[in-house]
Amino acid sequence: MLDKLPAIRDKYLHLEEQLSDPGIVADMDKSKKVNKEYKKLQPIMQAFTQYEKTAHAIESARTLLLEETDPDMREMAKEEIESLQPELESLEAQLKEMLTPRDPEDEKDVIFEIRSGTGGDEAALFAGDLLRMYQRYFQAKGWEVELVDETPGTVGGYSKLILEVSGENVYGQLKFESGAHRVQRIPETEAKGRVHTSAATVVVMPKMEMEDLDIRKEDIRTDVFRASGAGGQHVNRTESGVRFTHLPTGVVAESTESRSQHKNREIAMGRLIQQIKDAQIQQHNSSIASARKSLVGSGDRSEKIRTYNWPQNRVTDHRLEGDNKNFNLDKVIEGDLEDLIQALIIADNAAKLQEETA
Repeated sequence: MLDKLPAIRDKYLHLEEQLSDPGIVADMDKSKKVNKEYKKLQPIMQAFTQYEKTAHAIESARTLLLEETDPDMREMAKEEIESLQPELESLEAQLKEMLTPRDPEDEKDVIFEIRSGTGGDEAALFAGDLLRMYQRYFQAKGWEVELVDETPGTVGGYSKLILEVSGENVYGQLKFESGAHRVQRIPETEAKGRVHTSAATVVVMPKMEMEDLDIRKEDIRTDVFRASGAGGQHVNRTESGVRFTHLPTGVVAESTESRSQHKNREIAMGRLIQQIKDAQIQQHNSSIASARKSLVGSGDRSEKIRTYNWPQNRVTDHRLEGDNKNFNLDKVIEGDLEDLIQALIIADNAAKLQEETA
């Protein structure tokens, strides 16, 4: 796997040259694309440079050990090899993890949904807690967030929230969040101090474009309509709702969440493409036996992925194993999700690597 690194370095150096090319700098879209790809390779090149430096130091020490006759110098060379070998092995493992094939959708922006589940008002309050938690994480990552739709709960929190999150490697960081999030705590309305269990669901959908799949514009029928529900003059007079029908497959997707028809077109198209893609994946998976069970699972809303236990100040991710699956709730609920998300990424990469070398 490490034999790919020289070619990657050539590409990295080529991208570096492009970043100073006046023609590319003047083209904002192209410059953004080149810069994004350059930054993606930067951590790999930093690790590879250190790996080569360490390997060279070990090789020099081994040469000294073979050629030197002075006992003190030989002992010094032996100690250097013993001290550098673990570092080299660690860097090699790190590089293998970095080179593990990634989901091509990892770089995509996302449509991020939070909905209250079982538990009534307490579930809506928990959905509000999740929103606050994720907003702090998004802010720490420097991502842009746009509120598409919200439906407040009756006593606070939310029954539904839809956000659009954009930035660097957004789907790659957030894709493991899809599923049912369970909370165990004493609600403020609980007079007897009993712990209640409620849930909220999170759905992370990569923002797809028609170019991502072989979908022809002429195969899509578009309908616009007036959204129903509360909204006054806007709802009654503006045809902001959008529905797409993919004629070859019969797949239908629509959106009425936004007051903007343009935004509803984006959301509906993303849903249509995702549904068609899911159908293709399902058809493919039914024809072959899966080599491993995905760490993430199906992403179905009924699937419990994580429990937030207030009495024990603990967050447990049920897809991880052993001591690695428990995290401090105080930190997590304040948006410190980095350790948890990285643990999921590492576990998934390790499973892919094991599958690749089996």
